[in-house]
Amino acid sequence: MWSTAREIAAGDVVIIWQTRDAIIPITISPGGVYNSKFGCYPHDTLIGTLYGSKVHSKSGRGFVHVLRPTPELWTLALPHRTQILYAADIAFIVGWLGVAVGSTVIEAGTGSGSFSHSVARTVGKRGKLYSYEFHEVRAEKAREEFTRHGIDGIITLNHRNVCKDGFTVEDTADSVFLDLPAPWLAIDHAKKALRKDRVARICCFSPCMEQVLRTVTALNTAGFTEITMFETLTRPHDIYQQGSCLSLPTTVGEVGDKLKKAEIRREEKRLKQVAAAKAVWVPKPKEDGEDGDEMQVVKPEAGEDASSGLHAKRKRESDPNKSDDEQTGPSALDAKRVKTEAEIEAEETQQEQAAVDKAKPPMVVSRVLTEVRGHTSYLTFACLVPTHPDAKPMVVFGANSSAEPSTTGTPVG
Repeated sequence: MWSTAREIAAGDVVIIWQTRDAIIPITISPGGVYNSKFGCYPHDTLIGTLYGSKVHSKSGRGFVHVLRPTPELWTLALPHRTQILYAADIAFIVGWLGVAVGSTVIEAGTGSGSFSHSVARTVGKRGKLYSYEFHEVRAEKAREEFTRHGIDGIITLNHRNVCKDGFTVEDTADSVFLDLPAPWLAIDHAKKALRKDRVARICCFSPCMEQVLRTVTALNTAGFTEITMFETLTRPHDIYQQGSCLSLPTTVGEVGDKLKKAEIRREEKRLKQVAAAKAVWVPKPKEDGEDGDEMQVVKPEAGEDASSGLHAKRKRESDPNKSDDEQTGPSALDAKRVKTEAEIEAEETQQEQAAVDKAKPPMVVSRVLTEVRGHTSYLTFACLVPTHPDAKPMVVFGANSSAEPSTTGTPVG
């Protein structure tokens, strides 16, 4: 399944990762060139490069990553011929159906081949996937991709309308997956294709509840049990390393040091305010050629308070044209001086915080992506329990799974 070598060779399928929303598959061919807004990349320069490498363009202004294909990457990069299944649904389906190495699985329809690649990897060369597609053009394109990716030996693709003509095998499949517009029309055919010597499972993928109801009715009528329906939703996160602007949480010791420094700054500020309250700003005596706008500080004498009558008298003597309230009120220069001190204190705090943040290592954080690749859908699961006394149980993942097959079930719907 694709290349297993460490280095890229001619003819390999390579995933070009440009951005999260720009993932392109290409086939390496000598003399070929891949051009994008991220630069020009001749295929000859990619041959011999290790998978997973970061490759710069010829101009050196852009770069891409060349990755080895996986079913998950192929799901993100494949050309859409139909609505596809994404990793969240695929993993859930494979787990509930009990698909494992050597399993025999039936899929209808093939579509763009997203589910087919994941199942082919899971069952391996000892397993088998019978895939059915009623649209001839889509079937041919899928067959070409399966051959090019080296999984045509695992997948047998048939151009066939299974709702009318049924499947090409009987009593063979361990599980059946139906991704059809009307899956209830294929339920009876699926029952014939499933093996009867052990518990077999079926899953129907439906985009609306009306289809689920009709499918459940058909499953009940056909004798399937343990009918369960799920809706799969995902919340992908983007993990990245944040710089110094978001550092690691502070320790208790750091918090204590910051509180002590803040207490010292508050005490210094209080002392400055007390000193400022005892100082009085009065006009500076005029001299020849001066306009008299300058101010000077008159400090109270020992034992004198700014509110005492003696101090007020001295202020009136300095400026007899102003009342006591005007003399004792804070001047504009006082306000400017206090504001400047506050600004200096804020700058000191910012500098201290910046020094602390710079000394801390960067923090790895996660962010929920706003756009989710996937779509709302409903997965209906059911079991076909054999009645033969020598039947073997089938252990699968799921809340309703058990080591022993159940002989009865409660119909849903």
